[in-house]
Amino acid sequence: MMKILIADDEKLARERLRGLVTELSLGEVVGEADNGQAVLQQTEQLQPDVILLDIRMPGMNGLETATHLDQLDNPPAVIFTTAYDEYALQAFEAHAVDYLLKPVRRERLIKAIKSVKRLSQAQLAGIQGNTDQAGISHISAKDHSGIKLVPVENIFYFQAADKYITVYHQQGRVLIEEPLKSLQERLSERFIRIHRNALVAKHLLSALEKDDEGRYYVRLQGVDEALEVSRRHVAEIRQLLKRYP
Repeated sequence: MMKILIADDEKLARERLRGLVTELSLGEVVGEADNGQAVLQQTEQLQPDVILLDIRMPGMNGLETATHLDQLDNPPAVIFTTAYDEYALQAFEAHAVDYLLKPVRRERLIKAIKSVKRLSQAQLAGIQGNTDQAGISHISAKDHSGIKLVPVENIFYFQAADKYITVYHQQGRVLIEEPLKSLQERLSERFIRIHRNALVAKHLLSALEKDDEGRYYVRLQGVDEALEVSRRHVAEIRQLLKRYP
């Protein structure tokens, strides 16, 4: 029997979906979650086959949660539930991603469960680029214990070396494999490129320095070492320092 996890921040919505799944004998509801972090934790513990995932949840929304789920060795299939209008739903249809429009109808739920499939990063990126849900609240890294979430607001900077990116944050550092260019695009509101190998948090910029050999470095609040700045980025850094004195 298919194992199903229901994720919605509204208790009544979860109860309705649980009732429909049970009534229609579509599978076994193995758990419920009311936020994105709980979804990730329960997925690792319960190993569901399918997640009925609400998009609009507090904190980490459903689209971001789905991108983190994709890092698992055996990620579950995802069916989004949403109250989006017709224009926003075009993004889902254009990228062949299944969704259930609230209130969920029996016939539509049956069809979605029977045709369920896993999502690709390309599909998720396509949706995020065409909805108002593109912002991210966490960076995820995979280690021996599973997925580790790092709040974006706690990150000092990203630094690339070989095929890995080191994420330096308030509690330490983790390694991820996402390209620096992709991070720059997704986090452009909060982070700035200072070098071909580094992105730093804009609000933590403290000072711009120049050494005796003409090389530039930035100082970040909470970071001991200075980070090298490419000459092409110096003017932009100076402008930002006026905004974040």
